[in-house]
Amino acid sequence: MITITNLAKAYNHKTVLNISELSINNGDLFGLVGNNGAGKTTLLRLLLDLIKADKGEVHSDDLMVSESEKWKDYTSSYLDEGFLIDFLTPEEYFYFTGEGYGLSKAETEEKLSAYKDFFNGEVLGQRKKFIRDFSRGNKQKIGIVSALITDPGVLILDEPFNSLDPTSQILLKRILTDYNRNTGAIVIISSHDLNHITEICSRIAIIEKGLIIRDLPNDGKALAALEDYFSVRNAGQTNH
Repeated sequence: MITITNLAKAYNHKTVLNISELSINNGDLFGLVGNNGAGKTTLLRLLLDLIKADKGEVHSDDLMVSESEKWKDYTSSYLDEGFLIDFLTPEEYFYFTGEGYGLSKAETEEKLSAYKDFFNGEVLGQRKKFIRDFSRGNKQKIGIVSALITDPGVLILDEPFNSLDPTSQILLKRILTDYNRNTGAIVIISSHDLNHITEICSRIAIIEKGLIIRDLPNDGKALAALEDYFSVRNAGQTNH
């Protein structure tokens, strides 16, 4: 379980995140939606202790992420291309990632075989092609799979569907739902796409101006509720 208590972050004296309380349970496939600048990426970076909170706490199970390293043993993430080592080939990067989690080269290759369809023959075996030379979509695939091959108990992805073609988006939704169902892992994703979020997430939180406005169960009515919320918000801004 991930628990957030009185978590706040400001830049240049402007508060960009202020969450009094939020719990994400084991087995949740948790979606985070909001417009640009709402605080989604800031929240994910705080969950991963990549930036320092001004106040408040994030616990992963019983571990405070700002004071422990042990939670990293079961946590993987991909937020952006900055996570990649772009002067490596994909194979070198996967082996490096796997080694950090105690996987042999053979074990890493076995895990990669599960993503053959997702890679579509465009990632592995590209004759010393470095990650920096791949398309944005294939970089996205490399980052996502590098997080998945470690079999994390907590998986955090920021806008994972960005830059992917429709076939890859469909495959990724299947990959994430299967992984969540088969392992019971916490999977946290942010996305601008309401359809992707409502198709796969069991819970969906709306974030706006750094606040969690609503926390919805995906009970078949979530898409309509989200569309209503963002339509009304947009109308209000237009009228203003």
